[in-house]
Amino acid sequence: MTLPHPHPHAAPRLSDIAAQAEVSEATVSRVLNGKAGVAASTRRRVLAALDVLGYERPVRLRRRSAGLVGLVIPELTNPIFPAFAQIIEQSLAGHGYTPVLCTQMPGGATEDELVEQLEERGVTGIVFLSGLHADTRADPSRYTRLAARGVPFVLINGYNAHIDAPFVSPDDVAAARMAVRHLAELGHGRIGLAVGPARYVPSRRKAEGFAAALGESFGLSRGQAERRVRHTLFSVEGGHAAAATLLDDGCTGIVCGSDLMALGVVRAARQRGLSVPADLSVVGFDDSQLIAFTDPPLTTVRQPVQAMATAAVGALIEEIHERAAGRREPPRRTEFVFQPELVVRGSTGPVVRA
Repeated sequence: MTLPHPHPHAAPRLSDIAAQAEVSEATVSRVLNGKAGVAASTRRRVLAALDVLGYERPVRLRRRSAGLVGLVIPELTNPIFPAFAQIIEQSLAGHGYTPVLCTQMPGGATEDELVEQLEERGVTGIVFLSGLHADTRADPSRYTRLAARGVPFVLINGYNAHIDAPFVSPDDVAAARMAVRHLAELGHGRIGLAVGPARYVPSRRKAEGFAAALGESFGLSRGQAERRVRHTLFSVEGGHAAAATLLDDGCTGIVCGSDLMALGVVRAARQRGLSVPADLSVVGFDDSQLIAFTDPPLTTVRQPVQAMATAAVGALIEEIHERAAGRREPPRRTEFVFQPELVVRGSTGPVVRA
């Protein structure tokens, strides 16, 4: 479909907007004139069509923000974090809040410094994605103090029993289990795990699921399974380093803690003259947007980003409303756990040669 390129100040053409939003011109007219009788979802589609077509929204449709909400993420280089950020920001905007994205970088502001800056700007709440709450060595009292200052927050990826707040997580144990079972069904008898630092909750949970799956499929003890685990960095370089020792140990299948790590494993295999998947099968984790287009397309465990991000925003909005209603006691510690999905592509296959 070829979209028109109107002048930004041109009057919107009802026919173009109606076609883009897949509604009638009468519905578009009602939305643009601020009339009642249009479902909220339909109204959002019409406004989205305005944005896509390059029209400015009429002044009457620009609603006042309900407040600022901070989103603190560790980086933007791993594509799974921008994927989360986009959906969280869209969901916040749908509730009338203005998102403020804060990214940590090596040598840049720390999480505590970013939180301090957000509080200075009077944020209504904060979403933490893979932050210090996921690090078992970090002091969780920073979140207790944040709650005591009356700032609602929600935490994604990394449960901590010492923090009273809503948590949203994928089922990392189930993710590792389904990856191992997939490789075992393909005939792989020696499987390794390349995962991030052991101090992070998602890494520990994946290692737990991996060990359980090796016990179920091959009768390995926990100690035997742990010798197949390599804790390194959640990066291409980390996957490459882990693959070096796992390949030396004779692994024909490697489960990875992230898609970036899986790409590092593929690179390490090729540097040894090995073919993926003929000589080595590789399973990633996340299924970020471009992973289906790698060479070979990566088999991975899909993190349910849409559902997790939406649930996190919903939990935060509930916290904000309860605080506004005068609730004094801390929020109850709740973890919402979402089931991942195995997506089989070209990086895994049956054992061809040992």
